[in-house]
Amino acid sequence: MSGRRQITTMCPMNCTPTQCGMKVEVEDNRLLSLKGDQENPDSRGFLCIRGQASQEIFENPKRLLRPLRRVGARGEDKWEACSWDEAYTMMVDAIQQTQPERVGLWRGHGIGTTGPINGTLLNRFGMLGGFQQWVTAIVCWAMGGYGLGLTGLLKTNTKEDMAAHAQTIVLWGATLASQPDLAPHLIKARKRGAYVIQIDTRRTETSRHADEVILLPPGSDAALALALAHVIVQEGLHDQAFIDQHTLGFAAFATHLEQYTPEWASTITGIEPERIHDLARRYATQRPATIVLGGSSMFKHQHGWEPSRTISCLPALTGQVGIAGGGMGQRHGGSPESIGFASPLTDVSSMLPDELAIPSHMTSITEALTAGQLDVLFSFGSNMLSTFADTNKLARGLDQVKLVVSYDLFMNETARRFADLVLPATAWLESIGLKQTGSHIYLMEQALKPAGECRSLISILRELAQRLKIANFFPWQDEEDYINAFLSKQTTASGAPLTVEILRQHGGYREKNGLSHIAYQEHSYATPSHKIEFWSERAREAGLSPLPSYTAPEREEYPLRFCQGRTLTAFHAFFDEGQALPTLAKANPGPQLWIHPQDAERRTIANGAPITISNQRGQFEATAHVTDDILPGVVWMRDGWIGVNSVTSGAPIVSLSANDIVPGIPGGQATYDAWVEITANSTNRGMMTSSQS
Repeated sequence: MSGRRQITTMCPMNCTPTQCGMKVEVEDNRLLSLKGDQENPDSRGFLCIRGQASQEIFENPKRLLRPLRRVGARGEDKWEACSWDEAYTMMVDAIQQTQPERVGLWRGHGIGTTGPINGTLLNRFGMLGGFQQWVTAIVCWAMGGYGLGLTGLLKTNTKEDMAAHAQTIVLWGATLASQPDLAPHLIKARKRGAYVIQIDTRRTETSRHADEVILLPPGSDAALALALAHVIVQEGLHDQAFIDQHTLGFAAFATHLEQYTPEWASTITGIEPERIHDLARRYATQRPATIVLGGSSMFKHQHGWEPSRTISCLPALTGQVGIAGGGMGQRHGGSPESIGFASPLTDVSSMLPDELAIPSHMTSITEALTAGQLDVLFSFGSNMLSTFADTNKLARGLDQVKLVVSYDLFMNETARRFADLVLPATAWLESIGLKQTGSHIYLMEQALKPAGECRSLISILRELAQRLKIANFFPWQDEEDYINAFLSKQTTASGAPLTVEILRQHGGYREKNGLSHIAYQEHSYATPSHKIEFWSERAREAGLSPLPSYTAPEREEYPLRFCQGRTLTAFHAFFDEGQALPTLAKANPGPQLWIHPQDAERRTIANGAPITISNQRGQFEATAHVTDDILPGVVWMRDGWIGVNSVTSGAPIVSLSANDIVPGIPGGQATYDAWVEITANSTNRGMMTSSQS
């Protein structure tokens, strides 16, 4: 790959629904420059600090460039280089010496940097091998999708529709850190006269785009949504004709709502009753109104399915579904109505018997690990200690596994402490890829040869499948032919299937077939009744409330409610918690806890001071960020730091009986709740791991 070339590709950060375009210039297998793609129809040249910093992956002294096997005891972080043949032998021998159901495949965002091609092939490998694998959205957006799925409003209107038509925009837990491509559309809508309301637990970068900011205690979103619904029904602001035609259970819901007055909600949310009245009236009358839901953080509590379940009833009550500028806006894990990728898995079925499968239920996975049910665990592009709740228990479980294999660009804490074999991953420019946004499909051309001895996940899986004699694993001619299988549902103007070559001829971009900027115009909903369900019989049968509900969190003995989320300067635990890339390490030199001035003053904590965060589960150290951008009694931290989940609960949100009642979206997230105490340190001793690990 010699000669200077300019290549159009996509950012590797994988922060869906945002996927930003890139232009890279390479020469003699070196990356010369990287910038935003001005022609990209989604990002229009935008590239945040995370995308810009990704160029620091290459020629980085911390990057893994050859397979490493552990020497000495786990946790000593001592390694020696080994050959790929030796690495394959270790993995194959370990798999062949146990039963398939005792082999687990866990994957993270790190293998999604080139789109779904790695994850889907890993699914195929697991299905044909009879191995354990899980829907890893349970650490991210799945709990929000679970609640939306019970109501029946999983599809979204597009950001373009919001910009052109919405009169009221409610950003409910949504941040531009998660979807920065929303910002220009918010600006366009406001210039047109739209009124923007932000509802969140803290002020964020989104706040400067809002006409009104409402701060809520964590976990109280469902209470506010029920009070809004109460006002809408009590004041006759609901759309009875829409309700009669397209919903189920309104009579029971209306009766149910009588108890959820603004006065009741005010005691929980701290929002004045009249302000709740005003918000409900604005949403119902200053229409069309769009609700943009956050993707993850607002659902990470004891009853995390309740907010999206209750909030999604508001468009149905007011008849704002299937109309321009209405419905639910762009969100992580959601998409507009369109024809997307085909599934290359339709010709295979899982060889793992159902009765032996460990469900996509975080608490059950952790319990299986601690019970010694797995002998081999692969971690692909994931730092499990940063993503699972109650990582104290997870750590004990990982130590029970005989062989732990990590595949990543850089070392991470899970690998340092528990891996026996570390495999060097290719970066996104070193292999071909394919991504999609809500509206477009994008080709990602290979721009560089893999550095050192790094290998793509596809090549590793193909080699393992061959050595394990897994038949029919890769029935395609090559990787390009495999990608064509994803494109096979897309057709050109002539009716021919879309291919990689055709995408190349059109600059690597293509709008999806059948794209609708407005969801549910046909009013067919993915519920048992095919209507929007205020009353959910499947929820009742699974032991959940059949009607939208609010359940107060159980307090613990510690005084401060701890919660976590995302910032524009980091993405989960990518790049060894961001510390492997100089730009991100400078922006995030260590864990920083947001704390309100009142709470800081009571504890004699100054801004920037070293502190310890602790509860009955563990403790870790950080620095204090004293700010009134968060409510008293609440503390907040960026996710991805290892210590964060040494204090979180890990209890299940829903039982196993309710885990699979929404097809394709398990309710298996564990509780990330924590009540903590914060104390000032006399000296800054650096971040500590859990005292119980």
